[in-house]
Amino acid sequence: MFGTFFLIASNFYIVFSVLGRFHSLTHYNMTRLYFSFFFLCLFTGLFAQIQTPAASPSASVGQTVGLCRVTVEYSRPSMKGRKIFGDLVAFDKIWRTGANKISNITFEKEVLVNGQKLAAGTYGFCTIPGKTEWTLIFNKDAEQWGTYNYDQKKDALRIKAKPQKCAKQEHMGFAFESFSPMSADLVLSWETTAVRFKIEHNSKDQILADIAAKTADPAATTDTYYDAASYYLENNLDASKALAWADKVVEKDKQYWTYGLRARILAKLGNCDRAVSDARMALDMAKKEKDDAYIKMAEKVMAQCNKK
Repeated sequence: MFGTFFLIASNFYIVFSVLGRFHSLTHYNMTRLYFSFFFLCLFTGLFAQIQTPAASPSASVGQTVGLCRVTVEYSRPSMKGRKIFGDLVAFDKIWRTGANKISNITFEKEVLVNGQKLAAGTYGFCTIPGKTEWTLIFNKDAEQWGTYNYDQKKDALRIKAKPQKCAKQEHMGFAFESFSPMSADLVLSWETTAVRFKIEHNSKDQILADIAAKTADPAATTDTYYDAASYYLENNLDASKALAWADKVVEKDKQYWTYGLRARILAKLGNCDRAVSDARMALDMAKKEKDDAYIKMAEKVMAQCNKK
């Protein structure tokens, strides 16, 4: 397109020069004419470009792990009938792990990657595929185009991963799997090969500090006490503390979900008389609201206590 543009511009320069001689155009007017023509051709060329889908379209996937947001941005190439690993993507050589610009992985907070610490930040993610083992690399240069200028000295972390067989994947992609409250696996798959690594963000200390500060605040709401009691119950922490917060909740907000929370804490403490009493309150109210989940929860508490 630009070759054609300059050819046309050259021809018009000759025409304008001749016109200038014959029509005695001033240098100022000729300069204005040249610039007007230049920008006309430039913008005409820009708007005339045909837009088509990218061969390797950009994609992104994100997931909150613990309290850390993890985001992957990459371009996803297709197989298009080609053999990928060991051919298009050579074994034992650095690979951009995608197409176009190097794939990026962003961690909003410090995490553990396969048990190793990795600071918060955005990293260029590249790999060295192998027949029986891959090297996964988190490089501090996230702006590389491909890996042509890859510098191993800028690696923040290298880990090993075993490739696994998977169902055929026409398009290369990343996905989060195997979730827990504090961790998830990030899986890269293409062709019939998948590699995965574990990301962990242990937010327990941060959550406990937050609970301690907010429940000590005189302006704490029933929502604060409810969340604190729920967290302690679900994570097998101090049930007596959880009960104290649950008492404050029920005192100010008598709902089937608040009675249900306190019933479960009381049952855990072995105080079945009070647990059954609260469970019955929760059951009656939940039936009126036709909330099956809380009906089952209340019945479960009563059944557990009846066995003791």
